[in-house]
Amino acid sequence: MITFDNVSKKYGNDHVAVKALNVEIKKGEFFVIVGPSGCGKTTLLKMINRLIPLTEGTIWINGKRISDYNIHELRWSIGYVLQQIALFPHMTIEENIAVVPELKKWSKMKIQKRVDELLKMVGLEPETYRQRKPKELSGGEQQRVGVIRALAADPEIILMDEPFSALDPISRTKLQDDLLEMQRTIQKTIVFVSHDMQEALKLGDRLCVMKDGQIVQVGTPQEIVQNPVNDFVQQFIGIKGNLFDIHAVMQPIEAAIELGDTITVNDSFTTILETLAQHDFLGVEDDGKRIGMVTRASMLHYFAENAKERGHAHD
Repeated sequence: MITFDNVSKKYGNDHVAVKALNVEIKKGEFFVIVGPSGCGKTTLLKMINRLIPLTEGTIWINGKRISDYNIHELRWSIGYVLQQIALFPHMTIEENIAVVPELKKWSKMKIQKRVDELLKMVGLEPETYRQRKPKELSGGEQQRVGVIRALAADPEIILMDEPFSALDPISRTKLQDDLLEMQRTIQKTIVFVSHDMQEALKLGDRLCVMKDGQIVQVGTPQEIVQNPVNDFVQQFIGIKGNLFDIHAVMQPIEAAIELGDTITVNDSFTTILETLAQHDFLGVEDDGKRIGMVTRASMLHYFAENAKERGHAHD
């Protein structure tokens, strides 16, 4: 779908922002680029839609060089969501969402139908929100509109540059959940930049860990957590593979909660992650006796706290 072939980006004579990248992003994949500040992840993202020109190498989309696409058609066919919500303040929500479909000369009826469909998809009632201005919406609601505006013309590819990092923790978690649920329905190719390993592990089908303009490791969350390629990745993740202790995330069993599957205190971290991906809650057994429970929330909290301890939670 998207292929980076020996791609580099240099500024001036001495600053190399991205160095000899080779990676392929698959069709329909949620691909998260993660790493500390200044590692080149946003540069990599912006080269896909030619917001930043590459210096060396080639980027291919569907087997065609990005330089061979008409630049306007390329950008219209790629949705783009920024950290700064960037809705047009004097336009209604409907008008904001309709920008690219109008450029592509969709009919008025088709645009209105698409606007209503997308608003409903993110839980915003069309009759209530269609004619509102951005200032009348909360930050989380504005960012929802930012996401669906990127989807408006039904692009194959969505680029997302730290879209939730400016939001409060509750709004951020809700939007992450909404995005995962939406992706199950729309199956777009999403390239998502984050500096937050907690967010990357939650969202990504595969992660691309970067440092100093280079790719350090690419793999599924389970592969990277279980087999970090070096000390940098291990520290950035905030856990130590097989040394993970289930007691660090275990909670007392709550009577009101229906537990899903069960894990044991001796299960590998990969097994725990894979099982937890299918359930919100898991029972924990030791020698056949249920001793506690693990939740997705407790696992993510563990990642966040460990990342903070190592000074990697923020850029």
